[in-house]
Amino acid sequence: MAGHSKWANIQHRKGRQDKIRSKLFSKLAKEITVAAKMGDPDPEKNPRLRMVVKEAKSQSVPKDVIDRAIKKSQGADAENYDEIRYEGYGPGGVAVIVEAMTDNRNRTASTVRSTFAKNGGNLGETGSVGFMFERKGQIEYPFDAGDEDTIMMAALEAGAENVESEAGDDDENEGGHWITCADTDLNEVATALEAALGESRSTKLIWQPQTTTPVDLETLTKLMKLVETLEDDDDVQTVTTNMDAPEDVMEAYGAS
Repeated sequence: MAGHSKWANIQHRKGRQDKIRSKLFSKLAKEITVAAKMGDPDPEKNPRLRMVVKEAKSQSVPKDVIDRAIKKSQGADAENYDEIRYEGYGPGGVAVIVEAMTDNRNRTASTVRSTFAKNGGNLGETGSVGFMFERKGQIEYPFDAGDEDTIMMAALEAGAENVESEAGDDDENEGGHWITCADTDLNEVATALEAALGESRSTKLIWQPQTTTPVDLETLTKLMKLVETLEDDDDVQTVTTNMDAPEDVMEAYGAS
């Protein structure tokens, strides 16, 4: 989907930058702890941990926060988190996937269900919208990492499936290259790309919509209230939708 960078920056211009960064650090630290506890605390021996640490570094999470999260996983009093996926519909029939890590399933389920209901949505059963998405690995590089042909060649040689590029059009929209691959190949593809292109801006697993739902400004405004409320919950790690907002709708929302 075009407009990755522009959409991210519109969200940031809405205000909440410090709050968003603090929440992001906390969520990444929790994911690091879970990954380290489930496998080896050495990122070089634990592919999942390596990817999370890489993502944390790309988001400027301090090294001491990363080290503390790994150390926490090895303690006798380390918390046990369950990984849960919730699926439902938001305003305008937009499909929504919510991924959470929680130490209390009942609390999280109740909060997520209530948030959907209060914001014009409806929480469904597992699988109710999952068929509209495909699990993928995504590696992001800044636009100046290379021209499109160079990036495409490096991506194909690394085993990636697709590349989407967008030039930045102002200081707030830096543009970038978004490289996708099979979710099971993310570690190998990211490592090969790093050797060819250097450090990525982001490396993570995503839910890629296979079908999209168009939204107008009114629907987008309601949908973003739902998404932001969900993201504010400490148990929620990611929120993904299949909304498709035209350029003029995104710009109108950003200016509102």
